[in-house]
Amino acid sequence: MKKFIVILFTLSLVACQQNSGPQHAVATAHPIATQAGIEILNQGGNAFDAAVAVSATLAVVEPYSSGMGGGGFWLLHRVVDNKTTMIDGREVAPNAASRDMYLDENGDVIPKLSIDGALSAGIPGQPAALIHINQRYGTLSLRKVLAPAIKAANEGFPVTEHYRRMAKFRLEALRASPDAAKIFLQNNEVPEIGYLIKQPDLAETLQKMTRQGANGFYKGDLAWALVEGVREAGGIWNITDLQRYRVVEREPLVGQFGEYKVTSVPPSSSGGVAIMAMLNMLEQHKWSSLNEVDQKHLLVEVMRRAYRDRAVYLGDTDYVRVPLDKLTSKEYAKELGNDIKLNSATASASLPGLDDQPKGNHTTHFSILDKQGNRVAATLSINYPFGSCFVPPGTGILLNDEMDDFSSKPGEPNAYGLVGAEANAIAPGKRMLSSMSPTFVESNDRLAILGTPGGSRIITMVLHSILGVTQGDSAKDIVAAPRFHHQYLPDEIQHESDAFSGSEIDNLTARGHTLRELNGGYGNMQVVIVDKADNEVSAASDPRGEGEAIVQ
Repeated sequence: MKKFIVILFTLSLVACQQNSGPQHAVATAHPIATQAGIEILNQGGNAFDAAVAVSATLAVVEPYSSGMGGGGFWLLHRVVDNKTTMIDGREVAPNAASRDMYLDENGDVIPKLSIDGALSAGIPGQPAALIHINQRYGTLSLRKVLAPAIKAANEGFPVTEHYRRMAKFRLEALRASPDAAKIFLQNNEVPEIGYLIKQPDLAETLQKMTRQGANGFYKGDLAWALVEGVREAGGIWNITDLQRYRVVEREPLVGQFGEYKVTSVPPSSSGGVAIMAMLNMLEQHKWSSLNEVDQKHLLVEVMRRAYRDRAVYLGDTDYVRVPLDKLTSKEYAKELGNDIKLNSATASASLPGLDDQPKGNHTTHFSILDKQGNRVAATLSINYPFGSCFVPPGTGILLNDEMDDFSSKPGEPNAYGLVGAEANAIAPGKRMLSSMSPTFVESNDRLAILGTPGGSRIITMVLHSILGVTQGDSAKDIVAAPRFHHQYLPDEIQHESDAFSGSEIDNLTARGHTLRELNGGYGNMQVVIVDKADNEVSAASDPRGEGEAIVQ
């Protein structure tokens, strides 16, 4: 899911509204990707065609966030047969992976081994997912929908200040991979503003996919080049890892919060489960009737409990039994939240669960609506900024470091401070747990398509945005709203500078909360909203990022 979103310069909030006839809308984290989606829709493609174009283009222009060497979740709704499905293109562990592969002889986690370099990379799922969506849901040829990404890779995109921040953060790791340094750095240094990042090898890889489909990535010369490059750099991939990769279609999780139906993603994402649990607890405690500071206190308490359950129960349901019906039920929410007190904080250490205390981020999201009403909410990732920072020679593919999303050692935190249990331990072929949470929110009056990057904070950002939708907030206000977060461990409220007033900070502190203000903002929310009464569509891109939202 993830991760180190920083407040950027002002290519910020775009909200568009029109009233004449059916409209389509695209909101993404980068203007070039938004234009790619609009271009495909204007060529007669549907929302699913646009989703493939946007995903591939983001892989080119946001290499610090997502890529063809990564994975993600695509939540789709098709109008003609009222079908809603989740495309699970999450990465999987190589077959040679083992539970303790990132531990030393003393059983301690080896720093950076699951973050930097070839050994940190899971088997990519995004190429297979895009082919799957194109073949089963799209209307245009793969050649047409990948054309904008191929053009961007060949012609290049200009370096922004945000790109420079991400490259500076990962400079040492990028320099360790000659091919990554050649592509993403300028003379082995952070590129200057406006420097063009051209990726001809990636363009050729995408061209190969237009000719050969999934086989162009998972079999043949490219697959062998990926495997050989990984193994020469100390990784453990095998050609059968790529050949056996499969996309999975999963039934989304559906819950009810007042008059709103909420549709989100099941495991291997933890997002949908946690969101349903938090909404159910808020409903139990009549959140909407409380004053503002009590609402914020209650939000923290439900976040704490949902993240505790995330740590204890959640993992890849193809490998472990996850009690989904229980965790998302109204009855369980009453049990989970029955000890919440409005006048005092609950110490996380007092909740049953993990015994060990724990001693930022990148991903991307887009939302699309077409004129027929088809829609896509998709969150994609390579995990840490620039993923593993490793490019197998000659492939142009920047690999993920999603292996860090497993519990390298149950009870110990990962790069985002999240702890996990045996349910998310490493196993061959297993999908690592994610926080990515693309979501639909719908009532008789409104429909929202939303999601965000942000690592461990994704789930709580989506919760804030759902509540904004139910309160009638505009797309512009939802993406700009100040944010706060609690994830069970560490036991603290992490917040943006404007999330609480001075009196609210004093009030929450008096109740026993510990607060930590974060440097800068976090997240990069992308939202499309349909107000059904007047058939008005609006869209907005987070002002913390450099994205763009367009309605036509």
